[in-house]
Amino acid sequence: MENKLKIGIIGLGTVGSGVVKVLSKFNDIEIVSAAVKNLDKKRDVNVKNITTDAFEIAKNPEIDIVVEVAGSTHVKDVLIEAIKNKKHIVTANKELLAKHGAELFDIARENNVVIMYEAAVAGGIPIILPIKTSLKANDFNSVAGILNGTTNYILTKMEEENLSYEECLLKAQKLGYAETDPTGDVEGYDAMYKIAILANIVFNKRIDYTKIYREGITKISAGDIKIADELGYKIKLIAQAKKVENSDMLDIRVHPMLVDKNKSISEIKNATNAVLLSGFPVDKVMFVGPGAGEFPTASSVVGDILSIKSELNTNNQVLPMTMCNHSIYADLINISETKNCYYLRISANNEPGVIGKIGLACGEFKINLSCIIQKGVLDNPNATIIVITESCYEKDINSMIEKISKDNNIRVENKIRVM
Repeated sequence: MENKLKIGIIGLGTVGSGVVKVLSKFNDIEIVSAAVKNLDKKRDVNVKNITTDAFEIAKNPEIDIVVEVAGSTHVKDVLIEAIKNKKHIVTANKELLAKHGAELFDIARENNVVIMYEAAVAGGIPIILPIKTSLKANDFNSVAGILNGTTNYILTKMEEENLSYEECLLKAQKLGYAETDPTGDVEGYDAMYKIAILANIVFNKRIDYTKIYREGITKISAGDIKIADELGYKIKLIAQAKKVENSDMLDIRVHPMLVDKNKSISEIKNATNAVLLSGFPVDKVMFVGPGAGEFPTASSVVGDILSIKSELNTNNQVLPMTMCNHSIYADLINISETKNCYYLRISANNEPGVIGKIGLACGEFKINLSCIIQKGVLDNPNATIIVITESCYEKDINSMIEKISKDNNIRVENKIRVM
């Protein structure tokens, strides 16, 4: 068939292999070459030309679109070279976009090519183009979601099987949901990169990811999960970005939250992802689907390829709505200045006056209590005290914790924000 669309792929791992398999169904698209780290690695797909030099793909005059599914930020220079050679880019690389997206999009605009990245956020869920097209009329107040399948799987299993974090992490690793080094997932980096990308397009401002507050799930215990359940909550790792009331600032953070069971996002289980948008006139809309995996992610990658294909040779500028035309960086509020409700798990000697001390400390920092429960056994010298506060400043709850922690009989074991 004449005039086939010519593709070069960087990375033939799980996602790259999925892309090759899906593209095999399209007779008018040809994979010209693929770049890999290891030529000797056994793969379940065949590409006629495989190289270890990704720059060969970036410079190949035959190739129309470079698909980057290798991950990491080491491919930045390769993509810049491809862009300067007038090649469109499709990528699933959230870390690269969060760290170097501003530079890449500027160079792409100068060279009149597009960077498509539907697969970089929430895997198989279509979210980037819907925000840029179908939801373009909206003035959004917030975007929030469960953006990491590994942590959601771990928290789900902790809840359903009453297991420790360490036990559920091991399960996730055995199933391939978690890497040998799970830091990127369990400490919130992956979700941080994704919420930076979403905030960029939702609020039309560039985001300095280094200013995003980030906290992982490693401190969540099976006890916290059980107590939250008894109180009508589930614990989820939530990434959120929202406008600060009466301000031009944005509040962007990633951390565990107690989510009311009546909220639909609390029902998202295992490796599933969800993105919740709130704005006018749409009010609230939630996207739910597989957040990772060979074919869900390949679905988004190939969707981007086909979007570019449909525009080639028809316009001087391909998919202009996908271009990044903003250059102002958002001003992010410091976490200490945010207001939240809080869950505190406190361990204390089971003696008179302890709850009174906690109440007095809260009063000193103008923190109202929504709930306070003592859970302890009569013959046990230690008691567990659960506190749920009303909305208060982060700096005030931290000052309160610092004050009561000076009492040797009181220890704050965990602090979790409430959604």
